Amino acid sequence: MIGLTGEQVTGVINPPICIGCPRLTGAVDRGCAKAHTDAVATRISHLLAESLPALRYEPTAKRVRASCAGELVVDTRAAVLVWEPQRIVPIYAVPESAVLIPLTTSGVAPQPVPAGATMLTPDDAFALHTTAGTSLDLELPGRVLKAAAFRPADPDLAHLVLLDFAAFDWREEDAEIHTHPRDPFHRVDILVSSSHVRVELEGMVLADSTRPLLLFETHLPARYYLPRADVRFDALVATQTSSSCPYKGTANYWAPGSGGKNVAWSYAHPLPESSAIAAHVAFYNERTDIIVDGQRLPRPITPFG
Repeated sequence: MIGLTGEQVTGVINPPICIGCPRLTGAVDRGCAKAHTDAVATRISHLLAESLPALRYEPTAKRVRASCAGELVVDTRAAVLVWEPQRIVPIYAVPESAVLIPLTTSGVAPQPVPAGATMLTPDDAFALHTTAGTSLDLELPGRVLKAAAFRPADPDLAHLVLLDFAAFDWREEDAEIHTHPRDPFHRVDILVSSSHVRVELEGMVLADSTRPLLLFETHLPARYYLPRADVRFDALVATQTSSSCPYKGTANYWAPGSGGKNVAWSYAHPLPESSAIAAHVAFYNERTDIIVDGQRLPRPITPFG
């Protein structure tokens, strides 16, 4: 068990996508190898990546509430963010005594993690538990939420139960939250830039702008958000794909007109803290060629490739 304290810097929470880390991607990163030695200097992103296999936790001072179909299930100021081994985003755990409805041992066994999986993302099911423990059912009036809670066996977390985020409606203080709990060690910065950004795919220009917004998000490559007027929508086709982010909101996507994977997205109504990116479009660095001030950027290695 790793917790973040002043004495234990290896307890930093939520390891990043370690781009190029051989243990995560199969690519070679000489800097990452250095982080695994006794060298004096250690790159923080590599240090964080090393904690991915550990069970990690961090208490929060926020009032946390969870409800289901209008029934209050939890209301506590003693919640803890927990990252099970291999998970890159946290799950809320609460004192078992704070759960307002009955908990019973579930007949549903935890699911095995797929062979070869190196990390678990928000898209992976809550039932994929990577630490020892007991699955629990929650008994609501007229219904049972099967295996929607999990009691970890770790002694540091013995008084807590983890709750399936997708099974409930959540609030931090009075603010609704979606997708997954917000990570206190995750940050999004959006900066105005005058860089010249051109986006190409197989030689076709998809966008060209000298007024981008640069979005820097912890553990991810820099993203270039371009005004819609600078994007060639005649070369793109809207798809039915959407995704949610607890820091930015709900995104919609475009694929190349010639077919293939989604290459661009936009937040029509971003959350207040990311409001600047409204009416802007970003492109996957992993799937397109992005040229910044005449320099072609290498395509990063991430799960979005």
